[in-house]
Amino acid sequence: MEVYRTKTFGKMYKKLPRKIQVQFEARLELFLQYPTHPILHVHSLLGEYEDMWSMNVTGDYRALFYKDNETVVIFALIGTHSELYG
Repeated sequence: MEVYRTKTFGKMYKKLPRKIQVQFEARLELFLQYPTHPILHVHSLLGEYEDMWSMNVTGDYRALFYKDNETVVIFALIGTHSELYG
């Protein structure tokens, strides 16, 4: 699977605490090996983000991404649940 990150994602990622960055990288590795692992809670979104999918990074942090097809994902946003959803 090919993984890309938008500029916006990169800026948001750099502002995260190091611990959350490390956790994201670990979850990304798991996602690449087993995209449907229950701990990731990958699911499609509705409303404002209806074309996107969400992946749990921690209990409160989420990474939002687009599926270009079954072999390409583009991470677009990362942050806490309240930062992303309001």
